[in-house]
Amino acid sequence: MRYSQDHKAQTHQRIIKEASERFRRDGIGATGLQPLMKALGLTHGGFYSHFKSKDELVEKALQAAGDQVAGICAELFAQDRPLQAFIDAYLSEWHQTTPHEGCPLLTMSSELGMRGQPSPTSDEVLNARLQQIQGTLEGENIVDRSIVIMSTLVGALLLSRSVENPEFARQILDVTRAHLNQSQT
Repeated sequence: MRYSQDHKAQTHQRIIKEASERFRRDGIGATGLQPLMKALGLTHGGFYSHFKSKDELVEKALQAAGDQVAGICAELFAQDRPLQAFIDAYLSEWHQTTPHEGCPLLTMSSELGMRGQPSPTSDEVLNARLQQIQGTLEGENIVDRSIVIMSTLVGALLLSRSVENPEFARQILDVTRAHLNQSQT
């Protein structure tokens, strides 16, 4: 049975969406193509009619995650106190407990960097956040300050996800949030 081009395009997008969530939640290396395709009711062999390689899928999944997060960030940076809204959302319990829906810089980019395979999309996602942060800052060294803020956010969220004790995880987020918000006033 032949499928329409529209069906193939929809399937392609379903694969990207599922991969984006799994890569952010489980990591790239831990996400096998066979279980990914099986979860979608597709065959492993069918993967190659959509993508040349897993690396191509990784890049497209990272782009999809970046686009998803860009929409959320646009809403946050449109608020009255945009930097505080962004910091509060980034260091929220929701973001800490839902890696599959959150910032792709934590799981995907760190793994790509460790593997020696940096991604141009990681650069795009990071630069977009840095520019949004810079737009809220005044004074000198706003580029450097935006890098420190973003690095602190990613580091705190990563640490909070890595500790076993939920109270300690919450403390990491709370202390970092309070410090960053205080330093902006």
